[in-house]
Amino acid sequence: MKKMIVLISLLCGAFFMSAQQSNQQQRPPERWKPESTEWYYPVPPKVKPGVGTGAPSDAIILFDGKDLSMWESAGKDGGPAKWTVKDGAMIVASGTIDPDKRLFWRLPVTYRVQDPTPGKDNTLQMKGNSGIMLQSRYEVQVLDCEDNPTYVNGWVGSIYKQSAPLVNAFTKTNEWQVYDIYWKAPRFGTNDELESPAMITVVLNGIVVQNNYVLKGTTPYTGLPKYVAHGRLPLSLQDHGVEVAFRNIWIRNL
Repeated sequence: MKKMIVLISLLCGAFFMSAQQSNQQQRPPERWKPESTEWYYPVPPKVKPGVGTGAPSDAIILFDGKDLSMWESAGKDGGPAKWTVKDGAMIVASGTIDPDKRLFWRLPVTYRVQDPTPGKDNTLQMKGNSGIMLQSRYEVQVLDCEDNPTYVNGWVGSIYKQSAPLVNAFTKTNEWQVYDIYWKAPRFGTNDELESPAMITVVLNGIVVQNNYVLKGTTPYTGLPKYVAHGRLPLSLQDHGVEVAFRNIWIRNL
C-alpha cells in the first residue's frame, strides 16, 4: 500500500510540475520591453537603385551596350567573343560566349528576337532560340513564343526540358523581352555528393514564370537531368544559329 501511495504521489507531483512549467511557457515574459527586440547593427549598406532598366550602384556590369570586354568565347580554347555589337546590343554571331567566371545570384537580361531570316527554318525550336546558361549548364530558355506550337517545357521562361513556365509572358517578335533571374547555386560536399540542389525564380516581363523551382540537375538535350559536382562556373549565352540580340546585362550577389 505504501508503494502505491508513494507512486501516486510521485505521479501527481510530476503532473503538477509539468502543468506549472506549461503555464510558465505560455505566459509572456514579464520584463520584456519594445526595445528588447530591436537591434541597430550591423547596418545594411546603402545601394542606389538604377533608373528604369539601369543597374543599381553595387551591380557588376557584364554588358554596357558598348563592347564585349567582359566576355570571351566559351570552350577550352577561349579567346575574344565573336558576337557583334550594334545599337547598344550584342547579337549572336558565332559560338557561345561567357563572362569572367563569377558566381552570381541575381541576373537581369534583356533580349530581342529579330525578324525571321528569309530562307531559314524559323519554326518551333528554331524560332528565336538562344539560352541563358546558368553556371554554363542550367538553361533558362530564350525563344520566340508568339504563335509557336513547340513543346511547353521548351518555351521561353522554361528551365529547358525540366520545368515549363507558369504562363507564356512573351510579348511580340522584335520587341525587347526582360528577364530577371534569381539564382541559388547548388552545393556539393567534399566527396562530390549533392548537399543542396539549385533553386531559381524567373521573372519575364514583370511576370513570375518560375517560382522557387528546385532543379533536378543540369540541362541535357537527351535524357533526364542529373547533378554532376562542379565548382564556380560562368554564365553563358548560347549560340543556337539564330540571330538574337541581348542588352542590359548585370549581376548582383545577394
